Amino acid sequence: MLKSIGLGALLAILTFLWWNGINVWPAVLILGLVAVLYYSGAWQRMMQNRGARQVVTKASVPTTFDDIGGQTTAKSELREALDFIRYPERIAELGIRPLKGILLTGPPGTGKTMLAKAAADFTDSAFLSASGSEFVEMYAGVGAQRVRQLFTEARQMARRDNRTSAIIFIDEIEVMAGKRGQHQSHLEYDQTLNQLLVEMDGMSTYEDVRVLVMAATNRSDLLDGALMRPGRFDRSVGVDLPDREGRLHILKLHTRNKPMDPNVDLIRVAQDTFGFSGAHLESVCNEAAILALRDGSKTLMAKHLMEATDKVLLGEKLDRTLREGELNRVAVHEGGHAIVAEVVNPGSVSSVTISPRGMALGFVRQAPDDDRLLQTVSELKADIQVCLAGSTAERFILGEQSTGASNDFEKAWDIARRMVLSGLSSLGVVHEEGLSPDSLYRTIQDIISEQQEQVDGFISRHQSMLHHLASLLLDSETLSGEEVRNLLIESQITA
Repeated sequence: MLKSIGLGALLAILTFLWWNGINVWPAVLILGLVAVLYYSGAWQRMMQNRGARQVVTKASVPTTFDDIGGQTTAKSELREALDFIRYPERIAELGIRPLKGILLTGPPGTGKTMLAKAAADFTDSAFLSASGSEFVEMYAGVGAQRVRQLFTEARQMARRDNRTSAIIFIDEIEVMAGKRGQHQSHLEYDQTLNQLLVEMDGMSTYEDVRVLVMAATNRSDLLDGALMRPGRFDRSVGVDLPDREGRLHILKLHTRNKPMDPNVDLIRVAQDTFGFSGAHLESVCNEAAILALRDGSKTLMAKHLMEATDKVLLGEKLDRTLREGELNRVAVHEGGHAIVAEVVNPGSVSSVTISPRGMALGFVRQAPDDDRLLQTVSELKADIQVCLAGSTAERFILGEQSTGASNDFEKAWDIARRMVLSGLSSLGVVHEEGLSPDSLYRTIQDIISEQQEQVDGFISRHQSMLHHLASLLLDSETLSGEEVRNLLIESQITA
């Protein structure tokens, strides 16, 4: 409709100009040429080529391996794989086939993109990056065209910069390289992947510009098998969450440009941030600096880092006022979690708060002394006891439980279920497919009931201590792990 109105208006204008003696033939010829290009498809191809060029992003700020913390193993593997770019003559002498592709796999925020940029700096290569989603369009052939343009641009950029190598980095590659045949109504996905496979097969490692393809994903299980065979992505490098030493290294990197209070213990912060990725830790340092600015402090203090950790983990404090009875119930609930956690796993409690954040009305943050890769039966049972302690404290102190323990019960059930499927229950070694739902349910229930008896006995013996801890939480809103431990020592409480 709009096209018809516009065409009619254009014809009326040209007729009016011609009627007044103005030569309109040059304009008519130009408009005719545009129409021919448009309807012949040349215009669409020009726009597609323009879009293909826009996919490419060149690294602007150099990144080195020294700027990346907590990934010692990944950096070591990458350096070894990148030697074929740095020392091509030596590699040729040993008869080594240079690698064509390296896949970086791991959770979000662990530094996969930074590793790719550091690899370009390490090898003095031209660096181009693109996201997997940029190669998928509704028009067939656009993604394949963009893949071809990406490899062409990589070689041209390296030649312009007088470099002998180029690194192409594709983030979220699972979007464009998923298993073929899953998109029955949209073959554009498969065409794009096919073109990438062809380009990697056609790459000669002895050209004037050596091209290395690096890609990142946190869903390697979705990738097409043809992409992972030798000669395409030859090596897969795991980029996992950092351990405690890695977290300490990352914290030092992100606080090197921030004024820190002398009393700040980054080792303790690294311990408190168990399970955090590098992106989380950067956010903790940034949020701590914002809190220091808000307080008018010239340095980042321990309280700023502790509050920033809670904010990144749970979210911003909520402007929510609880009734006195609800606040007292939250204090009793979190006090039960804190006491049992500290008894079954001494030194694990980092802080206790009844300040609402996100979906939580209160929270006990635990930080184990050591990062645990494996858990024993006793450790799993201790975790179940901690989950049950909050509702048990409510029942003994306040006479009844509340819905606030529903998430705790889900966690306890998941832990018990993991015990059964890991062969750590009375059933022995089992397989989930051969286990009846009724048998699985009864066994999980038995495990939880056994731990509930342990928690009942402990809470029953120390009700006065719970009252005291709850009153302290109501007064100060947040208690540190040290304050909780000192209270237990004064009360001479043991398991």
